[in-house]
Amino acid sequence: MSEPWNIAPKIDDVDFDDLLELEPHGPDTFVGISAKYPWGKRLFGGQVVAQALAAAIATVDPDRRAHSLHSYFIRPGSITEPIRFEVERLRDGRSFCTRQVVARQSAGAILNVSVSFQVDEDEVDAQIATFPDDILLPDDPSLDNYSWGNLIDRRAIDLPGVDGEPGRLGYWLRIMADLDDDPVKHTLAMAFLSDAAPSRAARSPHPDFDNDNSDRTKFQGASLDHSVWFHRPCRADQWHWFDTRSHGLNGGRGLVTGDVLNIDGTHVATIAQEVLLRRVRD
Repeated sequence: MSEPWNIAPKIDDVDFDDLLELEPHGPDTFVGISAKYPWGKRLFGGQVVAQALAAAIATVDPDRRAHSLHSYFIRPGSITEPIRFEVERLRDGRSFCTRQVVARQSAGAILNVSVSFQVDEDEVDAQIATFPDDILLPDDPSLDNYSWGNLIDRRAIDLPGVDGEPGRLGYWLRIMADLDDDPVKHTLAMAFLSDAAPSRAARSPHPDFDNDNSDRTKFQGASLDHSVWFHRPCRADQWHWFDTRSHGLNGGRGLVTGDVLNIDGTHVATIAQEVLLRRVRD
């Protein structure tokens, strides 16, 4: 007899549109599906964040664009049951509106997210972030391939000591799904991708870090909180450079920040995440 967690479809077998499509269950309440990821019985945090963002977007006028998202991962999500998203309309102003979303399963709340939306404003557009000098492009065969099946295309780059910043690591990332030209789909896909970048940089200051897939078995790790600032429109099905930097480790926690640049050099987002990192002990 199969274990219960085998009932969930593998992420490779799930259409990305289906993953992000939520079923209404009463006023400002939605239900989304779960999926099984390569590491087993826990949900991918980026999936739940993207679904929570989709629930928030469903309650705002279409002229409001998500510009920031702040979330806390409360307990691990289970792949054996669907996820319920409850939206609270905290404020609707002339320029900004705010939503809070709680994602729940039978064990209780698994995620709490606040999302702020803004109408487009014709103001100054000034970009500071740029590519590092001589960065390798994603089609370079020397890059390590850390992709997830047919969903996330991921290529790893190390930038040790660039501008005096040890522990500067990054990925070229893109979604391998047909997102057409819907800007909402691309925003949701960027939220999904944003949780696939920080963990390696978070581990990098640890003396046991080997910078390969094997070192993941040495640590108990989990995302604690996660933030995304959406600066400019993006196409998540194109390559994006996630330039992540560790800010050190303390108390079993590591902080990572990162800039996200489209392959054309446009700074589309900034991310920040605090990660739980403990040595695995016998």
